Amino acid sequence: MTSASRQKLAVVTGGSSGIGLATAASLLAHGYKVAIFGQRRDHVAAAEQMLSARFGAENVFARTVNLAKPIQIQRFFHALERKWTTADILISNAGISPKGENGATPFLQITTNEWHSVLAVNLTGAMRCCQAVLPHMIDRDFGRIVFISSIAGRTIPQISGAAYAASKSALAGLARSLVAASAGHRITINLVAPGRITTQMAGAPDGETNRAALARIPLGRIGTPEDVAAAICFLVSEEAGFINGAVLDVNGGEFAPL
Repeated sequence: MTSASRQKLAVVTGGSSGIGLATAASLLAHGYKVAIFGQRRDHVAAAEQMLSARFGAENVFARTVNLAKPIQIQRFFHALERKWTTADILISNAGISPKGENGATPFLQITTNEWHSVLAVNLTGAMRCCQAVLPHMIDRDFGRIVFISSIAGRTIPQISGAAYAASKSALAGLARSLVAASAGHRITINLVAPGRITTQMAGAPDGETNRAALARIPLGRIGTPEDVAAAICFLVSEEAGFINGAVLDVNGGEFAPL
């Protein structure tokens, strides 16, 4: 936990499955209170039940939120403040990556609707969550914000479409702006950029796409949500208090910008 004086509160967007759910569980195991939201009501309910059973219902807050709808974001943070308090930590993890039977939409076939729907969740939704938490972090003189980017936002995308890659690349610019906006306070803003991870979004572990990805990874395995959660938990810890404006790549060596 970041301080012995008060139990810290972390918000994990997209916390009902995959990387988000693994991160919520890891934060709870480290003694944080955790609030999650996701877009699918059944997934949120299942995640809330599982986390509450393992870590106590008194430490878990869960809601259904569509990040493309600003009013739902606002209602979530207002409800959270009424129940507990304002967030000390924001893990901006939620994201969408539209794909059809043949994979991502080819660039020349991307519609305006698809482009805007991806950016509305992956980038604008992240920005609105930051607007909700940053003023309180500044008032409290403490905060941690971690954006979950992607290897697709760091190098030439192998699997994801242009809208997803653009949205994940843009998170770095948003983070740099927040580093400047929070200067003078004990607030850090960093990115974690996962490579191929075994999540629902990634598809079947033994599928053709994952087999091709495996051949590109020097460590010889696909990553797990827990691999990414470990990196996130480090960045929100006291030990990472002097890491600000950085990108932590979690990809098994597939992309090594050394």
